[in-house]
Amino acid sequence: MYEGVVICVRTQRGLTKDFPITVGLHQSSALSPYFFALIMEVMTGYIQDEVPWCMLFADDIVLVKKTKERAKAKLELWRNALESKGFHLSRLKTEYMECTFSQERNTYIKDVTIGDQIVKKSERFRYLVSIIQNDGEIDNDVISRIQAGWVKWRNASGVLCDRKFPSRIKGKFYKTVVRPAMIYGVKCWPVKRKHTNKINITEMRMLRWMCGYTRKDRMRNELSESKLALHQLRINLEKVGLDGLDI
Repeated sequence: MYEGVVICVRTQRGLTKDFPITVGLHQSSALSPYFFALIMEVMTGYIQDEVPWCMLFADDIVLVKKTKERAKAKLELWRNALESKGFHLSRLKTEYMECTFSQERNTYIKDVTIGDQIVKKSERFRYLVSIIQNDGEIDNDVISRIQAGWVKWRNASGVLCDRKFPSRIKGKFYKTVVRPAMIYGVKCWPVKRKHTNKINITEMRMLRWMCGYTRKDRMRNELSESKLALHQLRINLEKVGLDGLDI
């Protein structure tokens, strides 16, 4: 996409000399994705469908169709539109996911291709911190958030496991740093009981470790919560859907 690209800047004294662009889209920049989306809107606005059938995330494009045949045709349309403007659709990074939770069954048995190259089929799609599975479940997303929580917990273990720190300070630190990382995006989850249990078990392991308790101590979970001045993280469909999470 950025091969052989040159640009100039308009100033009060006129245009500058052309200079090459050797760096791609800056993911951490606030303006870079906006400018890219603005350019894409101008160049491909006539082939874009309404959300959620067509979505642009920075330099990523998501196309949603009911059948593989329509997805292949739409992908080919985008390829022709981009290449006619000097852009190139990445063959290596492009993937497609076939959802199996719909009642409609796909009768198109051929592969999805870009030109002559077969597009890789994936069972899950990850963007930033969210994971979408082809079966509609959120198991991988829950595991990913638990792992993110453990990463934050280990980074802060010097404070959380230090017996010199007051327990209530540990509880506030945990509530501010670790817990938000573990439940990020949970309001969008179709939560089931198994997911609730998995996250609650993980949190209780963290809290007991912070208090210095082991299984041999045979201490109740409520004692760890009260010592750290925390309430148990309870996730259920009604709480998430109606009131949000009580953090």
